[in-house]
Amino acid sequence: MVEKKLKEIYRGIRVFISLTCFVFPHILCFSQDDFDFDFEFEEENTKTFNSTRIISGHSVEILPAKTYEMRIEHRFGDIAGAAGGFQTMFGFDNVSDMRIALEYGISEKVMVGFGRCKGTGVPYRSLLDGFFKYKLLDQKKSTVPLSLTVVSGATFTYQKASSDISGVTHFPKVAHRFAYFSEINLARRFGNILSLSLIPTLVHRNYVAADDQNTLFSLGSALRMKLSKKFFFMMEYYHCFNSSSFRQQGYQNSLGIALEWGTFGHNFTINFTNSRGLGENQFIPYTYQRWLDGQFRLGFCVSRQFTFEK
Repeated sequence: MVEKKLKEIYRGIRVFISLTCFVFPHILCFSQDDFDFDFEFEEENTKTFNSTRIISGHSVEILPAKTYEMRIEHRFGDIAGAAGGFQTMFGFDNVSDMRIALEYGISEKVMVGFGRCKGTGVPYRSLLDGFFKYKLLDQKKSTVPLSLTVVSGATFTYQKASSDISGVTHFPKVAHRFAYFSEINLARRFGNILSLSLIPTLVHRNYVAADDQNTLFSLGSALRMKLSKKFFFMMEYYHCFNSSSFRQQGYQNSLGIALEWGTFGHNFTINFTNSRGLGENQFIPYTYQRWLDGQFRLGFCVSRQFTFEK
């Protein structure tokens, strides 16, 4: 049984690699070779990650002052397993979640963002989200050993309330439609090759099932490794801590790997993850999928930065 599942996973990854090898050379032909995201280690300012996100969660970075960023994030269905395979074109026929957002750097230390997610439907759909991000420390070669950013955000679901009074989506009060998260993001860049991040995160949902708990603590970790001037490998993992009396069955920790590619003004990430949802209030408390069961999916994020000049 395990051997069959591993073969399905291998087949899905092989198809993805084949598609990547076909698409990427065409993309590179149109890339702007005069510009890249190969930031060098500077005395006064160190870029730890290329983007304000890693895979599912936030990175330590914020947008430059007076800069807008449009983000489009997408998650497909299971590549392998019972819900994947050839019948769904390895998940391309299904959409787990998608998000469109506009974010803005207010200053060199502060940024905000607003977006809308489709939602996974387990349990929520039609989600509006917003966040505030503040950078407290910026790594400097000789004086500051790491970067530190704090993030706080909220989501609101406007999906139609369920008639089942025992369901999580019944929403007896408007306040039950809200969920919140806060995190501290610590990161350090080691030369021009490796960046590591530690991300303690607190998630609070106003309305949960009887076998769940409102407040969850999760410890996230991430790395970024340079492959070339424009390509980076990334990995992200969030471990959820909860009372042994709750969340006993079915819940999994979020794990993802990604390939990042950057050109001037654009950042493109293609990833594999077992999480279906986007945003801390979805992927931390509501990941049920297992990598070994083929329940991981292809996802991507495209972001574009721009400014309005007078």
